Amino acid sequence: MKKIFYLLLILLVSGNDIIAQQTDNSVTTTLSAFPYQQHSQIDRAISSMSHWGTTEWKAFFSLLDQEQLDKDSLKLKATYALNAYVNAASLNASQTASTKKLLNKQLKKVKTEYGKIFITTQLALLTDAAIVDARNKALPAVPVYNAPTASKLNGVQELLHLQDEMELAKNPIQQKRILAQVAHIPGYGSFAFVSKFLSNEAINNDAASIITRLALADASIKGATARAALETALPLIKGVDSAILVNELKAHLKKLPYDNGFVSLFNGKDLTGWKGLVGNPVYRSKQSDSAMQALQAKADEKIKTDWVVKDGILVFTGHGDNLCTQKKYGDFEMYVDWKITAQGDAGIYLRGSPQVQIWDTSRHEVGAQVGSGGLYNNQKNKSTPLVVADNKIGEWNNFHIIMKGDKVTVYLNGVLVTDNITLENYWDRALPIFEKEQIELQAHGTYVAYRNIYIKEIPSNQPVQISDTEKKEGFVSLFDGLNLDQWRGNKTGYIVEDGAVVVNPEDGSGGNLYTNNEYANFVYRFEFQLTPGANNGIGIHAPPAGDAAYVGMEIQVLDNEAPIYKDLHVYQYHGSVYGVIPAKRGYLLPTGEWNQEEIMINGSKIKVTLNGTVITEGDIKEASKNGTLDHKEHPGLTRTTGHIGFLGHGDVVRFKNMRVKNL
Repeated sequence: MKKIFYLLLILLVSGNDIIAQQTDNSVTTTLSAFPYQQHSQIDRAISSMSHWGTTEWKAFFSLLDQEQLDKDSLKLKATYALNAYVNAASLNASQTASTKKLLNKQLKKVKTEYGKIFITTQLALLTDAAIVDARNKALPAVPVYNAPTASKLNGVQELLHLQDEMELAKNPIQQKRILAQVAHIPGYGSFAFVSKFLSNEAINNDAASIITRLALADASIKGATARAALETALPLIKGVDSAILVNELKAHLKKLPYDNGFVSLFNGKDLTGWKGLVGNPVYRSKQSDSAMQALQAKADEKIKTDWVVKDGILVFTGHGDNLCTQKKYGDFEMYVDWKITAQGDAGIYLRGSPQVQIWDTSRHEVGAQVGSGGLYNNQKNKSTPLVVADNKIGEWNNFHIIMKGDKVTVYLNGVLVTDNITLENYWDRALPIFEKEQIELQAHGTYVAYRNIYIKEIPSNQPVQISDTEKKEGFVSLFDGLNLDQWRGNKTGYIVEDGAVVVNPEDGSGGNLYTNNEYANFVYRFEFQLTPGANNGIGIHAPPAGDAAYVGMEIQVLDNEAPIYKDLHVYQYHGSVYGVIPAKRGYLLPTGEWNQEEIMINGSKIKVTLNGTVITEGDIKEASKNGTLDHKEHPGLTRTTGHIGFLGHGDVVRFKNMRVKNL
């Protein structure tokens, strides 16, 4: 009997060894895909991990407690693998809860500081900031600057306090933990804040991943500034994130609008973009150009001592005049952080008019107990805020100001304080507010500091009108910036967005869009904006069916400076009559800028002018009498009338200001 017992014991122990070895082999095989190999390998590895049981996860997490950490170690591979698994879970709501449970359980078991810190950072990708803080008690503390408990903070307040914490952070671990908390606060403020750390080599990988996720989740994060940050982030996304996020970001950048995004009004270094105050809008409108130049030069010189930049903050010294934007604004959306001292009094002028109020709420003698954010100088319309939402004196506050027409909405520290109220014209109350004017930071004799000043112009919802000059010449509009009523064809593949016609390949593969009417001899003017490597075309004399490049004519629209087009034929350059007459190269503006183009066809004569330069000119009959340059049949060259069209090839291109004149 004893022999049987010992035999069974030996078999059991051997079996456990075999199972353990099989488990280790399974985990090791999965980890072989890391770091950052082929996308398909990563997908298979993550799928395998999602089916692991307790034994596999135990073996996996034990690797994070190993001492060795070099480029070939299983500890490093486990680090990449866990990051990949968590990132995948963060994109799948059904997996988030189970992954949180797994990480919380393992956080209690790991022994090394490395394991604790790394698992905590991964939890931060999935978990509310307040819970993460509870997990961080065992980690090096970050000083908190007068911060209320996280559970009482809205996103705006939390971001303000995290910025304060970042200034006090002493090492990259603390900085990374702060960025991980910012990652859960949506909006442009978080995007802009994290973008500042793309140049910090110790944490730029984290910053790159975070701003990518913020941008992918928020369509309002767009424009040239956002694009520049994301293009900087792209090569910084390393390891597992490169397998998961890089392709998504590349696709996102391809369609990301260059326009109508937030831009910074303050560079943190000097007064670039700002000027001194010269009177009020009514006074300025009465000055001659020469008089205004002299007055402005004097004001600009004085402003250098009134406003200073210190430690990245724009500060009013307590004496002098308002600081004004050089540019005038109509409808806009604006973010700005501000801070005052005791007895402080300041404000922000909108379109040159006072003002969104800023003051010390303890000043009951002037009525400041109502709080900041009201339209102080209104008489007929509401002037006081809905609630008091000011932070303590000496703490940073944030305004989110939206102005459309004469209506103003203000959020103070994430709380609505002014709700779509008419701003009255302080300078002439018989007149409505100015349609376009400068923004001013008020100088009111007390200290005030500003930072993080971002503005986005809101496109007008009024129909686009062609100029009086073009009307007299006989031009008519083909697009009013609002709808495609004058066009037919693939209206799924082309949409109207921010006053432009946008090729929308995701929902319609581009395709063709044609004018309702046909045109014979004409001048066609339009503006276009290319994205990197984009390809489209302008159909001329085109029938509504068939390949317009051959059954009609195609004037090439192409980013021919992109590397993928280095081997083009001359008849494929932008502006060419495709396959027939080549265009001159080198007159496209940089990708993202708006180009102006004119196409003139009269009989067999054709001319294309790009940004003021004639790049194509010739006689179609003459050019094709001995065969075309591409040696293909072009029956459309004999057509004398047809539709004007956009000929999409699956790339994002934008068009606007289309107008035509019959000859």
